Amino acid sequence: MDRQNDTRLLPFGTAAIAEAARLVIDGWPVAVPTETVYGLAADATSDEAVARIYAAKGRPSFNPLIVHVSGLEEAESIALFGDAARAVAAAFWPGPVTLVLPVRPGARLARAVTAGLPTVAIRCPAHPAMRALLAAAARPLAAPSANASGAISPTRAEHVVKSLGGRIRLVIDGGETALGLESTIVGFPEGRIALLRAGPIPIEAIAAAAGLPQGAAAGGIEAPGQLKSHYAPAKPLRLEAVAPAPDEWLIGFGEVAGDDSLSASGDLEEAAARLFEALHRAEEADRPRIAVAPIPRHGLGAAINDRLARAAAPREADR
Repeated sequence: MDRQNDTRLLPFGTAAIAEAARLVIDGWPVAVPTETVYGLAADATSDEAVARIYAAKGRPSFNPLIVHVSGLEEAESIALFGDAARAVAAAFWPGPVTLVLPVRPGARLARAVTAGLPTVAIRCPAHPAMRALLAAAARPLAAPSANASGAISPTRAEHVVKSLGGRIRLVIDGGETALGLESTIVGFPEGRIALLRAGPIPIEAIAAAAGLPQGAAAGGIEAPGQLKSHYAPAKPLRLEAVAPAPDEWLIGFGEVAGDDSLSASGDLEEAAARLFEALHRAEEADRPRIAVAPIPRHGLGAAINDRLARAAAPREADR
């Protein structure tokens, strides 16, 4: 396929899920909304299907994928859970928390899902579309964000078509995603809990549910979303801007108004939900550069600033 109109767009419903399940069972990836961002879902047990995810996205082979499951029972058939991981799953699943755990010996996973690591990233999603697809396909689904690797994450079906149109066969349109940021990812090194990617659920809440102290990550690529350059628009991005240069489109926050605003009232939850949508609009604006107002670093601000720092990083840093 080489044209955007080779990608079908179907509204979320029974017919769309049936068609998506048929494609997944046949080994093809499909785009589907989750509560975080749109995901590119394929059979996590099929080497061919997972290879098609990497090919569609242009994703580096060393960057692992998140496996989406219907619940804890299915998760435990894939990964080894300790008491702390079960406590986190009980507290936050279905929901936007991903656990990085040792792969269970004999687990039926495509090799590329874990990118050769001894661990697997696993999540139970809450969105009805992804849950319906999990039930209809009756298998775990590998599902990174449904966009070209390194580009702005998609929070609407049209973002997916803009990025992957012609590369995939189907997009299920479930409207705008609710949270607008990818899941929080945590690992469990040596009796502690480590934040591997900031997200909608703060590490403090996850650590409290786990009953574990916080520790440092081991370093290196342990989970998705850890590349230095990621979530990036095609234009240069300047952070901590209180006023725009003449050639900049300013994304404001709070008292910094800008051409667009993540939240005029300074609400971090609203800002998180609008972040990627605002970056998409800025990418399409008539100015060659983008600037973003300062965002507080507490609460959800930590996840927003994480995404912005990676979006602003030079792409050459990961080559």
